[in-house]
Amino acid sequence: MSSSPVAFSAASTGPGGGGRPKLERAYLELRHPPADGGSSAPGPHLGKIDFQFNPKELSLAKSATWERKTARGARTAGPAEFKGPQPSKLTLEMFFDATARQDDRVVRAVEQLFSCCVPTDQTHSQSQGVPPWVVFHWGGLTGFVGYISQVQAKYTLFTAGGLPIRAVCQVTLEELNGEAPGQNPTSGALAARRVHRVVAGDTLALLAWREYGDPTAWREIAEANGIDDPMRLRPGSELLLPGAEELTGRS
Repeated sequence: MSSSPVAFSAASTGPGGGGRPKLERAYLELRHPPADGGSSAPGPHLGKIDFQFNPKELSLAKSATWERKTARGARTAGPAEFKGPQPSKLTLEMFFDATARQDDRVVRAVEQLFSCCVPTDQTHSQSQGVPPWVVFHWGGLTGFVGYISQVQAKYTLFTAGGLPIRAVCQVTLEELNGEAPGQNPTSGALAARRVHRVVAGDTLALLAWREYGDPTAWREIAEANGIDDPMRLRPGSELLLPGAEELTGRS
């Protein structure tokens, strides 16, 4: 198996390189798993986990599986046979600190991360047992739709009474099986996407026209957000707008 990790710098710049850049807080968006148990599109918005401090770097890894058959007594290695790609993995660090308030917010943040590794209440009651789907957001940067496969939390500071008030968490996200509609498997699984907050009068066709200059691209927006009825958009809800390069069959 071969692997190619990539590190992304967390530095950001303002428009034109001048002035103080706007601070964009990173967060993990939690989505309901699809009701049908499939993996084609995420369900409705479930919640989010905010980064108290933006990550310093993001590590992205993509692996491929190869198999090499050997023969007894052979003088050379046998030919390698490609078996397929492995899912992309995004690893990031989340730092939580409550030294100023001395409350339990650090413990609650860690517990929220741990809850992403157990089934949601909705799927548990339906005897499916599926954890929430997760999407990483940071300004215009958006990661693949996946799940949290591992959380490692280290408490590094405590109150006199033993309450943890500082923690460093290593979080690993792994993309779900299958490619999301319009996803480019060679793009590194991180794309420049936008999040739009719906206002009264918005339609998917109108958003597609504003974003891509093509109202027929509303289907890609619907698929990216698991929307079954494109005529019913709730004001105040947030929609993920795929990058133009991700649109299926479009250049």
